[in-house]
Amino acid sequence: MQIKHRLRLATTIGLAAGALTLGLVAPSVSGAATPTGTITFAEGAGASPNYNFPYMACTYFSVSNINQFQNMMYRPLYWFGLGASAAYVPSLSLANSPVFSNGNKTVTITTKGWKFMNGQVINAQSVMFFMNMYHAEPTQYCGYNKGFGIPDQVASVTSSANTVVLHMTQSMNPNWFLYNYLSEITPMVDAWDMTAAATPGTCATGVYGAKSTDAACKAVFNYLTAQAAKQSTYTDAMWLAGTDGPWKLSHYDSLGNVTFVPNTTYSGPQKAQTAQVQLLPFSTTAAEQIALRAGKVDLGYVDPTSLSGLGTPSRPGPNWSPIASRFNMVVGAPWSVDYAAYNFNSKSPEAKFLNQLYIRQVLQMTVDQPLMIKQINKGYGYNQINPMPPTASVAVTGAGVSKTNLYPYNPKKAAAILKAHGWATSGSFLACAKPGNAATECGPGIKKGDVLTITILYGSGIPSLQTQVSTEVSEWSALGIDAQESGAPFNSVVADCSANASSWSVCLWGAGWIYAPDYYPSGESLFAQGASFNIGNYNNPAMTKAINATTFGTATLAAYSNLAAQQLPVLYQPNAVSPVEVIKSLKSTIGFAPNPLQNFMPEYYHF
Repeated sequence: MQIKHRLRLATTIGLAAGALTLGLVAPSVSGAATPTGTITFAEGAGASPNYNFPYMACTYFSVSNINQFQNMMYRPLYWFGLGASAAYVPSLSLANSPVFSNGNKTVTITTKGWKFMNGQVINAQSVMFFMNMYHAEPTQYCGYNKGFGIPDQVASVTSSANTVVLHMTQSMNPNWFLYNYLSEITPMVDAWDMTAAATPGTCATGVYGAKSTDAACKAVFNYLTAQAAKQSTYTDAMWLAGTDGPWKLSHYDSLGNVTFVPNTTYSGPQKAQTAQVQLLPFSTTAAEQIALRAGKVDLGYVDPTSLSGLGTPSRPGPNWSPIASRFNMVVGAPWSVDYAAYNFNSKSPEAKFLNQLYIRQVLQMTVDQPLMIKQINKGYGYNQINPMPPTASVAVTGAGVSKTNLYPYNPKKAAAILKAHGWATSGSFLACAKPGNAATECGPGIKKGDVLTITILYGSGIPSLQTQVSTEVSEWSALGIDAQESGAPFNSVVADCSANASSWSVCLWGAGWIYAPDYYPSGESLFAQGASFNIGNYNNPAMTKAINATTFGTATLAAYSNLAAQQLPVLYQPNAVSPVEVIKSLKSTIGFAPNPLQNFMPEYYHF
């Protein structure tokens, strides 16, 4: 399953942390002599990058594919996140800051004239290539939210030389539009405008919105998607031509072994300072820690269950003793929401249970977040009670976001709620004794004798996550729920939950959702009807109305956040922070605390 704003895995690391501010940050640029040395970076357990085309469906929309793979070579139009900040970075962006005019209904974008690796200038046509494809195949891109932003609110587009002008159907909130839509545009090189090998297309050059352009872009999309499915092509000349970031791909295999070398033609301010960056795959956290202990990894992670003492997200405690003399442990705050998704789709056999708010309340009240954070995560985590990032400031959310946990851990109250709604023990499990729609009955769609069953699919290979899931399942079983768990590697869970509506009822891939590349946590991609990552098909008109007020209107995030806290569209989980290990010989101009957006930017590191 993937995520437009990216699926995050508990052990996924991104170096260099802090909270989002609606301001700007400037990088500290370091001049590099001849790049030397090799940085080895541990991929998340079972989460190797497996897709290289930056126009992708939710099946591939993950931190491991975007923040820690594609963005090293293919840069988005506007860059966010550097060092201890998740904010907008103009100096690393391919275009100058957008100019809003005509009552914020017109948006002018001017590219800087930087170049792709094949020498082509990144210009208006490079931007139009992405825009035209987006118009032709909106539902094939995980960033698409029906009725929101690009392309649905774009009336027309004009372009010339280095300038693109978007004419919108209504006034846009400039911050929201920049942070959640312009941020997702990835300019694409003309060499990718192909419908077959050696057969050029006309997607990049077509008139925006024209039927002929849509047809041309569909053909190009089909070809590029087919090529992206062939991982053996990732170092071919066509893909390399589109490189405009500080690194180019020199090796990739299906096991997840990846090698980057410097892109000597990179136009940006920070050049690579090492000769190579190697991304190493691991099936489990245990396997990664063995490599870490053996000195085969420079940038890695430890599962909190291996640590002997407590810490906090702002202050690390004792490091893992076998490596403490050689590695520094760093922690930071994520710009994310942590949850397990509910499947409300009618194809799911357990949707009739999850459709009942009282059952969702029961499940939430058996998640003891403070205890899990202390005992499983050794203090490295935050209580998640609403969809806001736990470190979001009032400057971002607006005043009025409730800090009260409406459903704190209380298994006795949870049991009483089930009894009050007509559930009684039958054999080993709870069964519906009072079917019907009244307040004292089981609820719509539930028949007499139905056993209350909940199945959770989760990302395997991470001891702390396994313990967390087992703890929750044990709590549910203690209430009489027929609770079952099923583990699979991260990439498999992501694909299954985003594409197969009948195969799961609760899905926990590992650590929730990073708000990126839609950085403003307004919720239109998660909980609005038809949203790009509303994978569970949640549909609440009141929720959609509250979200719309924050995007089409000027409302703060308070009403939306408080409603999502009360309605429980998802099962909120402890927002765990994965301790990151950094070899002591590595140096950086931006620090090593995990970036809140999970960006991996090794061009700022050197030995």
